[in-house]
Amino acid sequence: MRYWWVNQNQTHRHEVAGGYLWSPKRNANGARNPFYESMREVAIGDVVFSFVDTKIAAIGVAQSYCWESPKPLEFGTAGMNWENIGWKVRVSFTQLRHQVRPKDHMGILNPLLPTKYAPLRPNGDGLQSIYLTELPQAFAEVLTGLIGEEAEAMVHQVAIVGLPPDDQAAAHPTGDDLDYWEHRLEQAVAQDVSIPETEREAIVRSRRGQGLFKQRVSQHERRCRITGVEKETHLIASHCKPWRDSTNEKRLDGENGLLLTPSIDHLFDKGFIGFEDSGRLIISPVAHLPSLRKMGVETEEPVTVGDFTSGQKKFLDWHRDKVLLMAVR
Repeated sequence: MRYWWVNQNQTHRHEVAGGYLWSPKRNANGARNPFYESMREVAIGDVVFSFVDTKIAAIGVAQSYCWESPKPLEFGTAGMNWENIGWKVRVSFTQLRHQVRPKDHMGILNPLLPTKYAPLRPNGDGLQSIYLTELPQAFAEVLTGLIGEEAEAMVHQVAIVGLPPDDQAAAHPTGDDLDYWEHRLEQAVAQDVSIPETEREAIVRSRRGQGLFKQRVSQHERRCRITGVEKETHLIASHCKPWRDSTNEKRLDGENGLLLTPSIDHLFDKGFIGFEDSGRLIISPVAHLPSLRKMGVETEEPVTVGDFTSGQKKFLDWHRDKVLLMAVR
């Protein structure tokens, strides 16, 4: 279990009521933001302290990993300069009756602030440039104690018992918002008369890892890189740079794909695994290792899956940068 601090002044009402966190992927100028990158490392059961208007106003427990999601419509004019596709995490928030003002307790909190990406200045003033940052366990424990029984009970429940079974079952997001967005993109392609009909059909089918795209991927791949399955019937052509983020040309580029079994395709598509250019398997720090092992992924020893073409390496770099659930700072 990890502890996080989120600044929610602009979007507190929407995020707490809606049960989620949402951030852009990058700054308005396209630069990386470590406080958006942190979204990629939130895991189920992590505790989130919501900081609003100088106080800790709510505590949440993460109910999902992050996934790509359109900016919530309810934000309205808040974050007008944010990009339209960002990261989303489902969080169950509880509004606090006893809202603590950290600035009033800096005598004990200041020595416990992280040396990097601290959410507060030494005098207790909040840093508005921060969205989400990790808290040291000692800081989180003292903050929990300052809030009192309602926070202590919640954190103790998660730390000792974990999420209730019903919550565990619902913890993995369906991605309905992402599926809807991709479906709209697919419709736009299907209705674009400027694209020849046969090409339109190929582009649409490529979203599901089939058709012409799969044929082109098969020119570079012969088996699932993880499980070794070779039977084409049991393999999906998985995009390294996702279909939703690619141009029509790249959606059909055979070097933008790997042949994977459905379970491995799921792990790769959702960012639980990735690959270095050297062929080394990368496992996300938020991945559930027992599940990966049941899917046929070796988690105890380093795994190398073979060489990639120069074209594949470019797309895999994009996957590591934008899909893999591992902060790049």
